[in-house]
Amino acid sequence: MTKCDYPIEVRTHTALHVVKGAVVRVLGEDAMWTAATYVSGRHGRLTVKFTRKPTREEVEAIEALANQAVSKDLPVEVLVLPRREAEERFGNIIYDLFPVPSTVNTLSIVVIRDVDGSIWNINACNKEHTQSTACIGAIRIGKIRFRKSKQLLEIPFDLED
Repeated sequence: MTKCDYPIEVRTHTALHVVKGAVVRVLGEDAMWTAATYVSGRHGRLTVKFTRKPTREEVEAIEALANQAVSKDLPVEVLVLPRREAEERFGNIIYDLFPVPSTVNTLSIVVIRDVDGSIWNINACNKEHTQSTACIGAIRIGKIRFRKSKQLLEIPFDLED
């Protein structure tokens, strides 16, 4: 497999991590808890716990930041660690709102670092990922849906070549 020879769903799944990093940068730490994810072909959807619908400018900023991360060719690192070590090293930011079963003793931690070494996104995740953000392709954010009664923000996106 060449550097970017990945199935489309692997590219789309990796894009979830990039979009999440952009969402947290634009909307803040209140948007860091993932409630659900969905990937099918070139389409993905990230659902995060949040208190409001973002402005058009915020949505545009999320898309721009996500595409900047793609263009920076950031490495996607997967660390396989004992669960206790992962939790001690990174804390609860590795988790989402859907729990990892207590019987799981080893975690795969996906880490994407920005060029300055800061963490763009970090998450416990057992899926396959590209080795670089450049392998994803362009990300286009779709029409955002805010479900006020559940305090959920659904962020759909599609990949373009």
